[in-house]
Amino acid sequence: MTSDPRTGPPAAGEPVPDADATAPRSSRPTALVTGASAGLGAGFADRLAARGHDLVLVARDEARLAAAAQGLRARHGVEVEVLAADLSDRAALERVAQRVADPARPVDVLVNNAGFGLRQRFVDGVPADHERMFDVLCRAVMVLSRAAVGAMVPRGHGHVLNVGSIAGLVPGGGHYSAAKAYVIVLTETLAGELRGTGVTATVVSPGYVRTEFHDRSGMRKGGRSAVSDRVWLDVEEVVDPALDDLFAGRSTSIPTRRWAALATVVDVLPRGLVAAVWNRMPGGATRRHPTSGA
Repeated sequence: MTSDPRTGPPAAGEPVPDADATAPRSSRPTALVTGASAGLGAGFADRLAARGHDLVLVARDEARLAAAAQGLRARHGVEVEVLAADLSDRAALERVAQRVADPARPVDVLVNNAGFGLRQRFVDGVPADHERMFDVLCRAVMVLSRAAVGAMVPRGHGHVLNVGSIAGLVPGGGHYSAAKAYVIVLTETLAGELRGTGVTATVVSPGYVRTEFHDRSGMRKGGRSAVSDRVWLDVEEVVDPALDDLFAGRSTSIPTRRWAALATVVDVLPRGLVAAVWNRMPGGATRRHPTSGA
């Protein structure tokens, strides 16, 4: 395990201070999780803490982060640092990248989870919204992954987990699908380049997950029924299998056999057919850009 000197949580919008050389050192590895205040991010933070990691939590809402940090400390007895940052802001993203790459307080596991959906089409949607989506879902993943591996490779160990989506395998799935396709291919490329370094990269591509994601995007979310439970996943069904695959060095992770089977089918069918079927499904195109009154 990597020693990790500690400081108190930084103020919102301020760079993380340099570690105090006299501060006590934790023997636990450190994981940094983006989008850590809710949903899959909160799930990853909780399970990493349970597996013995200190944490750096990153999200926009500092109050929610502070509350999450307090709960994690109480439940797991780990050290938790809070870094409030909007990853669509380049200065804020650079502060997070500096924390990831800080040699005095090494990050052993990076989880790029932050993201959001848009209930609008690309062709006539709000350009600023789509630019922000690109910045959070693509540029932030690229910048932080590069910062992480740049620090991890010289040390000879470390792990990067990027959150993709089954949507990234679906042509015609909107800008969100395009962004997740980028994450999938970038991570698979990174995994190949890292072979033999002791550092691994994994992309987890879940199906529909019950989180705040759909609520915040104004999209319908699955309830509780026999049919819904076959389609929708709970957070724990994604998080633990993804971490198992990450620490086993696997480059891809698709939680549950049913979603893995669907991913295989989508991969072998003609892309035009997949796009046509997806965009005719009530949960496909209409989820992204509903007609008036929907």
